[in-house]
Amino acid sequence: MPAPRLYRGIVDRMLDIMPSPRLVFHEWDRHGTCSGLSANAFFETVRKARAAVKDPAEYLKLDRPIMVTPDEVTEAFVKANPGLSRSTIAVTCDRKRLNEVWVCLGKDLSFHDCPEVTRRTCRHDRIAMPAVRGG
Repeated sequence: MPAPRLYRGIVDRMLDIMPSPRLVFHEWDRHGTCSGLSANAFFETVRKARAAVKDPAEYLKLDRPIMVTPDEVTEAFVKANPGLSRSTIAVTCDRKRLNEVWVCLGKDLSFHDCPEVTRRTCRHDRIAMPAVRGG
């Protein structure tokens, strides 16, 4: 386990794209430790992967929840990201609310098909997309 100071520095640098320190630790513990990369290199790759996916403009500044369909969210991401297709994305939800949008990237950070992920896409007719947290 890296020294707490190293973790603190990485956490501070990642909070603009990850919502909590707990998620930063989880990603390192679950994926980073077996990546063969140092913590700094791993999180730099995470940052590059995040930059490879553009959020649709209509979802960037939500100040209140809106109702959407999983297909609307999928189509908005496909439209905002040339090369992204329906077979490379999954919108996940619980009974009422959008949880995450998963996009499959290869090691070269290009979009690629991932049926194991797209099978998890939300099947509800309408879900609430929460308001954007933070800045």
